[in-house]
Amino acid sequence: MRIAVTGASGRLGRAVVAAAAAEGHEVVALDKVAEPAARTSASLPVTAVDVTDYDALRARLAGCEGLIHLAARPSPWDAPPHVVHANNVVGTYNALMAAAEVGIRRVVCASSINAIGGIYSRRPRYDYLPVDEAHPTYAEDAYSLSKWLGEQQADAVARLYPDMRIASLRFHGIRPGPPPREVAPPDQLAAEAKHLWGWVDLDASVRACLLGLRADFTGHEVFFIVAPTTTSAIESAELHRRFYPDVPLRRPLERHEGFYDCQKATRVLGWTHDA
Repeated sequence: MRIAVTGASGRLGRAVVAAAAAEGHEVVALDKVAEPAARTSASLPVTAVDVTDYDALRARLAGCEGLIHLAARPSPWDAPPHVVHANNVVGTYNALMAAAEVGIRRVVCASSINAIGGIYSRRPRYDYLPVDEAHPTYAEDAYSLSKWLGEQQADAVARLYPDMRIASLRFHGIRPGPPPREVAPPDQLAAEAKHLWGWVDLDASVRACLLGLRADFTGHEVFFIVAPTTTSAIESAELHRRFYPDVPLRRPLERHEGFYDCQKATRVLGWTHDA
């Protein structure tokens, strides 16, 4: 498959480009600023394109069969809030519509666990635990809102182009390997409670991106892509008791079991994450 990857110079983008090339795909690596070939980890040049420039992006996507859209401002602090919001919302809409117009029917978009609110909220709200894709959003900040709106855009584009398959992947704190499970000081433990002590491995995230292009489903689907374990040395049942005692548990949490339910990703994408 000829696959375009936006945000190809980022940490996840470089890894996705390398993995896709290793699988034999022809990769079109795109980023706002062209980087040396070595930056992609696959000896592929990166072509400069700003995803907020619709015509330029559409031209780069022409001839591709798949799109992995990773380009975005990565946090609410990366730029002023209105810049973060505008960049991410316009960029995702452009990527989806340009893909549709040039005939791309398989798209993966990088969303975030913060699409429902969480780490950047003043006080996160969870209606139940573990969290799954049916959970409502309580997003507050520009970044989280932009990710939620990106998912709504994908819904709209899938309605307009019913033969498209769009996977929105809700990543969480992508890192190269499992974190050390150490006893954190109280202030750090409380801060991590906002995002439920979650994380995801870089290689597992790359697999999710490539599986999202191949998976057999129709329309737009959202998936949590999170490790099955927490970052905390404290067992999950105790974390729940300390920080979310009034939030109902849908099932008991064993040992260091994570607070995100990723069964949908396993069922639909065939994705799993090493513990």
